[in-house]
Amino acid sequence: MKVPQKMKSKFIVNENNVNERLDVFLFKELKDKSRSYIQKTILENKVLVNDKTIKPSYKVQLNDVISYEDLEIKEIKITANDLPLDIIYEDDSLLVINKKRGMVVHPSNGHYDGDTLVNALMFHKENLSSINGVIRPGIVHRIDKDTSGLIVVAKTDEAHLFLQAQLKDKTMYREYYALCYNLIPNEDLIIKAPIGKDKKDRLKMAVDPYNGKEAITHVHVIKRYKNATLVSCRLETGRTHQIRVHLSYIKHPIIGDNLYGPKSKHYTLLGQMLHAYKLSFIHPKTNQRVTFTCDVDDEFKKVQEILEKE
Repeated sequence: MKVPQKMKSKFIVNENNVNERLDVFLFKELKDKSRSYIQKTILENKVLVNDKTIKPSYKVQLNDVISYEDLEIKEIKITANDLPLDIIYEDDSLLVINKKRGMVVHPSNGHYDGDTLVNALMFHKENLSSINGVIRPGIVHRIDKDTSGLIVVAKTDEAHLFLQAQLKDKTMYREYYALCYNLIPNEDLIIKAPIGKDKKDRLKMAVDPYNGKEAITHVHVIKRYKNATLVSCRLETGRTHQIRVHLSYIKHPIIGDNLYGPKSKHYTLLGQMLHAYKLSFIHPKTNQRVTFTCDVDDEFKKVQEILEKE
């Protein structure tokens, strides 16, 4: 995909970014631009919030639509890669995909070649929504690189806005399987612990009762092994790394999660045993609820077999 001349992008503010300064928000989204350059762009009225000019100090709000036009003439090439996609469902409005473990959802600024889900989508699909800009076409929500499972992709801007609204009002349900260390004694628990950036490690998130944003995870025990537990987790909010942070916070980190758990390679070398197995939302065209499920991948099953033998 080529985007010639001045780059124009749209972003929608999600719950992770509420109350950030506009220039800070764009600085995070446009990683190849300096903050001073972004401020200049805003002051020259090349940035609109809900179709209105605004100051760099404006605090962005949930579902604000931010339109950005680069001052520079630039051409972006997103390489279309012929990568396999496990498409669970598709119609004129959207796709539901079972993302494989190890696949990043979208490219980063300045690095448009790669094996991301977006690179694959660019090869297989002609029409994707433009709401989240040219490097994230169709992407309504994300899951981590080493998390497998279901993700919905919008084909039209109308569908994208409709689906994103459900993330806001919590009518989109996302459930995960996780294999975590140690035995969880309760059958069900609700983890309510605000999450913010880890002050000691920029790669991590952390429970932060003072400056963190509301985060709620519902956990149900499915099976207990000798020294591990299989659980299902339902997200009530959608903070970055939420399930990983919350399970680590209650001393039950996910097996294979070297960022939030022990650095052990005993069970797996392929990342955290976390799988998005259920996705349920109101369809933007029919206004009927649709629910999709998919089984865990072979690596998850392999670790389960190891735990069974123990």
